[in-house]
Amino acid sequence: MTVSPFDHPILSGLLGDGEVAAHFSTEAEIAAFIRFESALAEAEAAEGVIPAEAGQAIAQALGAFRPDVARLRAETARDGVVVPELVRQMRVAVGEPHGRYVHFGATSQDVIDTGLVLRLVPVLDIFADRLDALVDMLTDLDDRQGQLSVMAHTRMQAAIPVTASRKIASWRDPLVRHRSRLTAIRDQVAVLHFGGAAGTLEKLDDKGSDVAEEASVWLGLRTLPRARHSERDGFAELASFLSLLTGSLGKIGQDIALMAQNEVGEIRLASGGGSSAMPHKVNPVGAEVLVSLARFNATLLAGMHQALVHENERSGSAWTLEWMLLPQMAVATGAALRNAAALLSAISFVAVSRT
Repeated sequence: MTVSPFDHPILSGLLGDGEVAAHFSTEAEIAAFIRFESALAEAEAAEGVIPAEAGQAIAQALGAFRPDVARLRAETARDGVVVPELVRQMRVAVGEPHGRYVHFGATSQDVIDTGLVLRLVPVLDIFADRLDALVDMLTDLDDRQGQLSVMAHTRMQAAIPVTASRKIASWRDPLVRHRSRLTAIRDQVAVLHFGGAAGTLEKLDDKGSDVAEEASVWLGLRTLPRARHSERDGFAELASFLSLLTGSLGKIGQDIALMAQNEVGEIRLASGGGSSAMPHKVNPVGAEVLVSLARFNATLLAGMHQALVHENERSGSAWTLEWMLLPQMAVATGAALRNAAALLSAISFVAVSRT
């Protein structure tokens, strides 16, 4: 058993998303850290900050580097961050005389924030593909069944008949808007975080911006005029987007659950969950999960907004809070997109005459 339902051996089948979660695994995190340190060494060698031989030796050694994870765990309990011990192990792996150039001019936050970005970018690409697929599914549903008459409900009471197309539009159009938002969010996320001890790159003298530009090319990220170590609005904006997206998916789930009620009967589920006591039931499990995940992300969003309060040039507590919250929000969003696709493929509208 695990504490998190997202990687629980049983509940993960309902609430998890293996494709998204893989980007938050220990292996993915360490691989991203190694990419940062390799790119930094290559960039500093190219700009003459460290010897060219050192850049080559670091890149070669880190390509085969596998850290002692148990040791990382023990030292992180003391340091509050994994990077000091990770860099120590990297320097040993590179060996003399070049090991001392590993991590030159960087700080722990550069490694961790950029490492997170390197994993978030492919996650956002997964979300983009799934959003596109959902919009296509809803468009197809509209083409097939949009002209059927269903009952509109206001304040949980029957209002007037409308076409199913009206219902579908209220599900699809927010997803189209979220797809546009995602493009802008991805651009804000895909940045290099590199500022050194206090965000000034003081150890690199006048080479700081050149090294940053060179490293960003290696990593496929864009540079910033200065590091945003304590400016967390970008990550908070991402969290807000995740909550908005799962909220819109939750609205779809809530509507479908209500319309699939036996006494309403305006949506038929091709498949659903069974009951241990009532074998005749087809429970709207997928719809219910969308509501749960929407409320989960809305709850965690408050914590990400709390993490905006980074004191001075770096916070330990607010930064740690982000590590606890953002990966769960990302996996919840992946699970919501996955469940929404399965749910939409299993529904059909049923025209119901009202007198």
